[in-house]
Amino acid sequence: MMNIGIPKEIMPEEKRIAAIPETVQKFIKMGFNVLVETSAGEGIHCEDLEYEKAGARIMPDAESLYQNADVILKVKQPLYNEKSGRHEIELMKEKSILITFLHPAAPSNHEMIQKLRDKGIISFTMDGIPRISRAQTMDALTSMSTVTGYKSVLIAASYLPKFVPMITTAIGSIKPANFLVVGIGVVGLQALATIKRLGGVTTAVDIREDARKGAMSLGAKIGGFEAPEQLSIGKWGYAKALPSDWLEKERAALSPLVEEADVVILSALVPGEVAPILVTEEMLVRMKPGSVIVDVSIDQGGNCTSTEAGADIIKHGVLICGLQNIPGRIPVHATWLYANNIYHYVKTLFKNGLNDLDLEDEIVQNSLVTYQGKILYEGVLKALNGTTSEP
Repeated sequence: MMNIGIPKEIMPEEKRIAAIPETVQKFIKMGFNVLVETSAGEGIHCEDLEYEKAGARIMPDAESLYQNADVILKVKQPLYNEKSGRHEIELMKEKSILITFLHPAAPSNHEMIQKLRDKGIISFTMDGIPRISRAQTMDALTSMSTVTGYKSVLIAASYLPKFVPMITTAIGSIKPANFLVVGIGVVGLQALATIKRLGGVTTAVDIREDARKGAMSLGAKIGGFEAPEQLSIGKWGYAKALPSDWLEKERAALSPLVEEADVVILSALVPGEVAPILVTEEMLVRMKPGSVIVDVSIDQGGNCTSTEAGADIIKHGVLICGLQNIPGRIPVHATWLYANNIYHYVKTLFKNGLNDLDLEDEIVQNSLVTYQGKILYEGVLKALNGTTSEP
């Protein structure tokens, strides 16, 4: 029998977990044994006893879990484990299977991807799920983007030294805050909906016509930039990386909008690639002091040139938030969504049997990162500028 291992996440403030008791029961029905690291569910208020009742075996530490796991289900990419004094990849068995969010195109993750390759780990990234109808139940990117869009606005509002809605007082009215949302995918749409509920004024920018229509349906004003469809729309309707000359045009169109905004939510992403730089140093200089940028594209490098991964910084009087695991701030519902997404993915990956990975499936192929000592993920290879995928 194969063992599925569910470790406790070690990224700071990450409270999610890759399985809930309900999905543990489903994995066991598939024929797996399930191992759960002790206290892994405490961030979602789920005790070890609940996992034991579902049929899981509780492991005392990360080392024992990784050494006994054939398939590892995680939420975030492997990191250095301070408690054990070793990187999580070092703790894994050679040729084991890893399924998680790897964000493989992000420059900060390239060394980690190469470690997976060198260890012979078969790795799959949940942000590589294609946008096709059959993959909807596995689409963790959409699930987490829904959480991120909502929470990013609340984070911005907590940092903003102003009211968000119009406030009427005995001595006059306070104008509502102006929000600029760049990138109207699932994150952007949920952000716009949340801003609307809070009473802010919204402007939206996206290079895709359908995305702009979605923003308009939520009452947003559309920022003035459009690109030809052949340049702006890629596979499955996602945005494409614009050529450098068109990217400069987009920045020029964004500049006055950024200058006017009290809050900028940046969520412009190209699947599997480094996020485009849309907000430059020159734009920051012209922003109003006290303005806030929440760069939710930071897992793929960030849309703002000054964003620092995992940090909040102030530059030219503007607070720039580079928080990396925003969905981890709403762990209960985020875990429920993610755990079900990953269950459906595992069911697809092993649909031919527990000893037979279905690597021919389109969903699996698009999310496969490392296999048999090679890097296969196109976004990583492109980011490495054609560097060989082998050690």
